[in-house]
Amino acid sequence: MNQYKKIMETIQMIDREKLDIRTITMGISLLDCCDGDGEKARNKMYEKIVRKAEKLVATGEDIASKYGIPIINKRISVTPIALVAGASADESYVAYAEMMDRAARETGVNFIGGFSALVQKGFTKGDKILIDSIPEALSVTERVCSSLNVGDTRSGINMDAVKLMGDVIKRTAYLTRENDSIGCAKLVVFCNAVEDNPFMAGAFHGTGEADSVINVGVSGPGVVKSALEKVRGESFDQVAETIKKTAFKITRAGQLVAREAAETLGVPFGIVDLSLAPTPDVGDSVARIFEEMGLGAAGTHGTTAALAMLNDAVKKGGIMAAEHVGGLSGAFIPVSEDEGMIEAVRSGALSLDKLEAMTCVCSVGLDMIAIPGETPAASISGMIADEAAIGMINNKTTAVRVIPVHGKGFGEEAVFGGLLGTAPIMKVNPFSSELFIARGGRIPAPVHSFKN
Repeated sequence: MNQYKKIMETIQMIDREKLDIRTITMGISLLDCCDGDGEKARNKMYEKIVRKAEKLVATGEDIASKYGIPIINKRISVTPIALVAGASADESYVAYAEMMDRAARETGVNFIGGFSALVQKGFTKGDKILIDSIPEALSVTERVCSSLNVGDTRSGINMDAVKLMGDVIKRTAYLTRENDSIGCAKLVVFCNAVEDNPFMAGAFHGTGEADSVINVGVSGPGVVKSALEKVRGESFDQVAETIKKTAFKITRAGQLVAREAAETLGVPFGIVDLSLAPTPDVGDSVARIFEEMGLGAAGTHGTTAALAMLNDAVKKGGIMAAEHVGGLSGAFIPVSEDEGMIEAVRSGALSLDKLEAMTCVCSVGLDMIAIPGETPAASISGMIADEAAIGMINNKTTAVRVIPVHGKGFGEEAVFGGLLGTAPIMKVNPFSSELFIARGGRIPAPVHSFKN
């Protein structure tokens, strides 16, 4: 009877509460593809990606069919391209992005991540070329995602990179202006980036990883909300315990899928990322969890406390259910990808400043936020600097994925479609950050980073 109850509970989580495996991501090292001849390097990279990932999509579909658990995305992450392409004499890396896009189409994956560079302490020649190539690369490809790590707790913040990325985001917005500047939705700027993140747009395959691995990202905001409906009026002790137990069940499903995918594909199992990742669908929102806890809307007073407890309880419950936990693990708060967050912005309950405060305790940072197209590059760099400072001081991953929607302003909306959703364009502080960003250099690492 107990086994029957568990089976029925799982079926309900899938059918009515939108439990899914958000992504199976295969990480692939391209370090052995380096070549002084860029064309030869790209050919070797393409061949390896396609060979390693040729059965990834079919395997995901077979597992989903076998267990009845939806697997929404199949993705690939690769070694940061700046590291691999830097061995060549190429002066632009757009051709590498085009190669990645072809490989993604050939294997059938939704996205491929790793058009990336790690510049927390400075730039190599390859880093600078990659950064300069990002706008064009994202405008001529469909499935390529790009990321940059501009700081970490041990190194401080590379403010020269922060300045550059404000300009890069503006250029990317302009080149993809015909589609509400959607190129910026495939570009994220990190502090303390992790090497085993299965989620886009920030996934890349770290240099400390195996030749190829399988990482899985689970989801389930709807499942958590449904569980909390059963403890309305109870104390926060009971709320936290309920979230922990629910996260355990969700993560068990992810562990099962991750293990089976790794064994079928003949590559090591990497990690399960415990993150609650919302979608624009009704019933799949992190913001609605806050409301179930008793808040009138996401963004009102108490939201940061609710998010802190949710994040912590998800990690405590999930960590007991998985063999290896990694990635970002916690709760995402993207605006355009969460119907409750969208509604909170529209109603005036949620501001950019409140979102920044919430990033102190969430899994990532300012995510999928549309801002006026006229926002100066220095203001965008200021947002990146603020988020990097939160990550550096608190020894956590933070990120910025903002979209300055070319030709649109505060109060209008950007429509991206699919998982990327719809974003109300949010108001940005009108005062200048120009002279601050122009200083450049490096913000030193905090005193508590000196541990050994």
